[in-house]
Amino acid sequence: MSDALTLPAETREQAGKGASRALRREGRVPAVIYGGKEEPTPIHVEAKELARQLGTGHFMNSIVMIEVGGKSVRVLPKDVAFHPVSDRAIHADFLRLSKDAKIEVNIPVNFVNQEESPGLKKGGVLNVVRHDLELVCESDKIPDEIEIDVTGLEVGDSIHISTVTLPAGSESAITDRDFTIATIVAPSALKSQDDEEEGEEGEAPEAGDVPASEQSDDAEEGGKSE
Repeated sequence: MSDALTLPAETREQAGKGASRALRREGRVPAVIYGGKEEPTPIHVEAKELARQLGTGHFMNSIVMIEVGGKSVRVLPKDVAFHPVSDRAIHADFLRLSKDAKIEVNIPVNFVNQEESPGLKKGGVLNVVRHDLELVCESDKIPDEIEIDVTGLEVGDSIHISTVTLPAGSESAITDRDFTIATIVAPSALKSQDDEEEGEEGEAPEAGDVPASEQSDDAEEGGKSE
């Protein structure tokens, strides 16, 4: 996994919407640290630094050391709320972690050795059903990504969670089914051609079928004769 990120913070003396708006005007983002059998700790962080770390692409799956009040608190980002118009971060939640804690995270999937898949070489398409996996990980062993090797896969083959070797300290959060992660499907061009051929071979209307316009005329005539 990536090295732990460091995020400087300060404690919030006041809560409420008014205080939060004032912090945002000063370029700060209100936040809270919770969990770990301790009372929630209201904090605020620099908006620019939070935006920079969010821009790394792995912030939400990284351990973050929040430096506040002269000590470091080990946390995992759990939620960041954004302004609906400006898309700026307006609030963040951090889960306090103990060293042996297990947490549920979404880890992105990376499919490797695609050039070694006969199905893809023939023009098949990798149809990704799940772009990330819901895993339960030890807090100090969160992987950056899960690599899945597609070597040898043919058109029609599927990749299920049971065939994936997860790193030590990680297990699937979904245990009640062997879900599909990806499949190798026929090229879209071939599928479109098959669909066109099926359309041309469509059945003719059955005897007695009447176009809607004629049905309308018949109904009117029947109404006049009554």
